[in-house]
Amino acid sequence: ARGVFLESLEPYIVSERLGCVTAHVMRDLLTHLQDNNMMDSVENCLIHLDITSLDIQQVVQMCWDNQLYDAMIYVFNSGMNDYINPMEECVNEVFSSLCVAVRSVLMRYPPLSVFEFLIRLHSAEAGQEEELYPYIRTLLHFDTPEFLNVLALTFEDFKNDKQALEYQQRIVDILLKVMVENSDFTPSQVGCLFTFLARQLAKPDNTLFVNRKLFDQVLEFLCSPDDDSRHTERQQVLLELLQVGGVVQFDEGRLLELAEKAEFYQICEFLYEQKHMFDKILDCYLRDPLRKEEIFNYIHNLLSMPGYSSEEKHCVWDKALLHIAELVTLDPAKSADLVAMHFSEEVRPIITRLQDDHLVFQFLRSLLDQSATSREGPHPQALLRLSPDLHELHIGLLCRFTPRQLTDFLKASQDYRLEEAIQITEQYQLHEATAYLLEKKGDSHGAFQVLLKTLKDKLSAVTSEKRSEEEGETEREEESPLQRVEESLGDIIALCHRSSQSLNQEQRGVLWFPLLEAMMSPQKLLKGPDACHTSEVLKELTMKVLNSMSSFIPLPAIIQRILQTLLETTTSLLNHDLHWSLSHLRAAVSKGLHPRQDHCNICLQQYKRRQDSPDEIIIFSCGHLYHCQCLQRKGSGHAEPRLLQVWSCYKCISSQRGRGGDRVTTETGRGRSTSLAQVSQ
Repeated sequence: ARGVFLESLEPYIVSERLGCVTAHVMRDLLTHLQDNNMMDSVENCLIHLDITSLDIQQVVQMCWDNQLYDAMIYVFNSGMNDYINPMEECVNEVFSSLCVAVRSVLMRYPPLSVFEFLIRLHSAEAGQEEELYPYIRTLLHFDTPEFLNVLALTFEDFKNDKQALEYQQRIVDILLKVMVENSDFTPSQVGCLFTFLARQLAKPDNTLFVNRKLFDQVLEFLCSPDDDSRHTERQQVLLELLQVGGVVQFDEGRLLELAEKAEFYQICEFLYEQKHMFDKILDCYLRDPLRKEEIFNYIHNLLSMPGYSSEEKHCVWDKALLHIAELVTLDPAKSADLVAMHFSEEVRPIITRLQDDHLVFQFLRSLLDQSATSREGPHPQALLRLSPDLHELHIGLLCRFTPRQLTDFLKASQDYRLEEAIQITEQYQLHEATAYLLEKKGDSHGAFQVLLKTLKDKLSAVTSEKRSEEEGETEREEESPLQRVEESLGDIIALCHRSSQSLNQEQRGVLWFPLLEAMMSPQKLLKGPDACHTSEVLKELTMKVLNSMSSFIPLPAIIQRILQTLLETTTSLLNHDLHWSLSHLRAAVSKGLHPRQDHCNICLQQYKRRQDSPDEIIIFSCGHLYHCQCLQRKGSGHAEPRLLQVWSCYKCISSQRGRGGDRVTTETGRGRSTSLAQVSQ
């Protein structure tokens, strides 16, 4: 219960509702908190209590033992009016506590003795290796901005104290000596010092003196082009220095030159803005890799907001137009927004400036997207309407760079001319887009023919046995040939559905029957190991066509057309067989004959020796040779209706007569008569 009571006192003490406690109770409270290792609570209570209620010896010993530096400083300052000893003791323990000590002392009780302590050349127990001004140096290393802020507040409290002003000048000189002549400090820390000095020098009642050469020296240090480290930090430090009034300490021409060499584009922007050279600020944004994208907002704000003269706006407008290619390359969408708002009359010259086709494509796409957004937005007066030829230019670029997006664009846009768009899509052989445009034009049959040709090409790819390896890899990565056929078939069926609504029966047949034929024809041409699977898929797709066309074509008409096709196919097969037989028979009849003897088998004279009178030689397929006159004398030649002359081999017929009857002789004679050659000697 006793411990609970003592611990319950802490909230009242911290909130200063209990400022005075008896020494006995205070001793018990501190002992209890220390025994329970509640040292944070001890320190919180000490700095809120009246010093007269404390046992100073007990408290000081407790603070040293437990490193309660805030409480210790409070006791020394309030109880003994001593501002120096706690700081000296702290610096020997840990330099961070020194910052706390100085902050507490200077903020609460800023006597001149503290300044004397800070500007000491050495500490009380200085070694040979100790650098000059150890206290100031330690504070600067620990927290430069905080220490300088404390000094700035202290300077405010001693405006009319002559001795304090002398100490202030002395401290400033020491700060410059310690930080400028020492390479241990970062650019940020050095910048904090000169920002602090610039603020002090900018005050109307300023009494401090700082050599301007030191500002030039720190400017050279921050803008060193050979030092690539901490580039952003050095630029930010210099910018803060200029913003607090430090610009008056520099030669602006020299400052701008060094900033450009160091690529401090924010510094250049600051200087250009003071000179109202807003067009040059655009170069700063374009060159700055960290702030490039901010250029769009800058241009828009300057051209839109009041406060700038028409001449200044016109200069920025010209400069933006001059760098439009860089802007489009940087961000086509933001460039399109900027053009729509401020350069709507310059679209065609801008496209001419871009030159690169892909850049033009990105710009036009963003511009048309922006136009569509404006059309749907709440401000139709801001709508940017592009001429039809620019839409057609975009169609051509879509054909080249993103053909898959072409049909969607054609459906969304209404500002192109149909004939020109059809010519463009035909040039790039984008058949689906061409079919859409033809249908939109009202030429459903033309659209059907285009899609039908596309379907046949894809079916041909399916039935083809030979494909290149490259084509095969592409198909594996994207779509298989069968998937392409199914997609193309879906498009053409949808077209037939839409068109059939307004066609008569005969016109519907002109669409549906060629489609059915196109699906059935390739099935008999399938080859390769996947022929069975492909055939099943094609049959399913054919059934899909039949089911779709049955809604518009009567079933008897479909069956009649199928039977007619079967009859035509049968006739074609018969004609093919007949042609094959006749061609082989003709080849046999036209084959060359070789005689067995070189003389006539009737007169026994060599046919070569009878050169006195022209005579005809007849050779039969059996190899017998005769003079035409000899055969006539023997009666082996006679006339028949519709034939000039029919010849028979005399020797073969004679031998047949000797073995058989007239019937055999006649049939044999006819057979022989079909295989002879009549030659003029």
